[in-house]
Amino acid sequence: MNSEKNIFEQSSISGALMQLALPTILGQIVIVFYNMADTFFIGRTNNNVMITAVTLCMPAFMFLSAIANLFGVGGSSVISRALGKANTDRASWTCAFSFWGCVLLTLVYSLGVFVFIDPFINFLGGSNPEVHILASQYLIWTVVIGGLATSMNALLAHLVRSEGRAHQASVGVILGGCLNIILDPLFMFIILPEGQEVAGAAVATTISNAASFLYFIIVICNGKTKNSIISVKLTKHSFEWEIPQKVLSAGIPACTMTLAENISYSILDNLLSAYGTAVQAGIGIAKKINMLTHSAVRGLTQGALPLLGYSYSAGMRKRTEKIAQITANYAVAIGFLCMAGMFIFSADLVSLFISRENPALAYGSVFLRILCIGAPFSALAYSFISFFQAVGHGGTSFVLALMRKGMLDIPLMFVMRYFLAEKGIVAATPIVDAICCLSSLVMFLSFKAKHVKKDKQRKIDNKETGKDEVREGEVNV
Repeated sequence: MNSEKNIFEQSSISGALMQLALPTILGQIVIVFYNMADTFFIGRTNNNVMITAVTLCMPAFMFLSAIANLFGVGGSSVISRALGKANTDRASWTCAFSFWGCVLLTLVYSLGVFVFIDPFINFLGGSNPEVHILASQYLIWTVVIGGLATSMNALLAHLVRSEGRAHQASVGVILGGCLNIILDPLFMFIILPEGQEVAGAAVATTISNAASFLYFIIVICNGKTKNSIISVKLTKHSFEWEIPQKVLSAGIPACTMTLAENISYSILDNLLSAYGTAVQAGIGIAKKINMLTHSAVRGLTQGALPLLGYSYSAGMRKRTEKIAQITANYAVAIGFLCMAGMFIFSADLVSLFISRENPALAYGSVFLRILCIGAPFSALAYSFISFFQAVGHGGTSFVLALMRKGMLDIPLMFVMRYFLAEKGIVAATPIVDAICCLSSLVMFLSFKAKHVKKDKQRKIDNKETGKDEVREGEVNV
């Protein structure tokens, strides 16, 4: 653990972010690519029904990430703060609670999808009979059969990263992504017969996530990691010290953000289903390409979260604020670069997935240009939401998460539909991104001002009582 402690305490902020966040960013980008792989290879069939079936299942599949974030981001926040206090036992107890909580909730979700699969697919926008059948095949494999492996490998990546081992966490994520890209064409075009391309993509995804989960199990059990704080042994201590409450408090905003995104996208797909499968296929491809920005920024903020939590808990106030500011700057820079690339090359990017003769290309190109405008705004919002998660202010991050997805964008979709039809429905997303960005900045500045005021008051009180000057950055956690 000494090398990880050096990263948290002694490395420069940029250097520590490079070590913790860069592998996470690469891992998240690989996740985007392997999510795109299904759409890319299915797009080779030029069949809009198949493309629509896979893309409308994305929210249901990504809900597994919401479960992983609930216990992974929440657990990571509590663990990093425990390590900042040099309390390794509490960190281990938190790991165990997060592990088994994720297992239980994933099994409940997978069972629920299996029992209510038909109304669930209809809610996602799969009322078309052909789309419905293919979507059902995809969900059975990826959520019912492979759901546990998918959520657990994401959870374990968070837990391994929380103690500073970002490289090992990213290797597991990248392993699953690369394997999926290799297996997709194998199962879609060689092993399974023609017409079963959607099922082939689902099988490849399930096997890839299972392999990634196995990797993390090996990492945890490996004798070389005997000094690791990661533990899956559940004891009564895992329910003491308000561990469940603190994990859920920090994790609910991350879970809510992912869950609300998926609900929002489901409603988006449902509203656009009235305009035909070409429109649905177009928005499905545009969303997946636009995910590149969000995933890169998430990788950055997830990598920074343990560093923020550790510094804040250890009482290093100025370092904590500097980390938050640098992370926000990097996030916005990524957002602007991605926005520029997607806006200029929208048609070329969409044409990677479908032929230029497909009517979905025109819709996808327009939708991508609309969505990417919100990239810099959502990037800044992500960085501050992650900051509040790291320092244990779950209520603030929860409000921001709901504001970004669910609270504002869903009502706005219905309003915008009457003014700009399908384009208006899509335009609701970047408008709300801008609103949430401004709100998160105001909340961060307010948080900073309150702590500066508290520090000044402490110095006055200490001077009056004759106590030693409070050291810089001392905080109550």
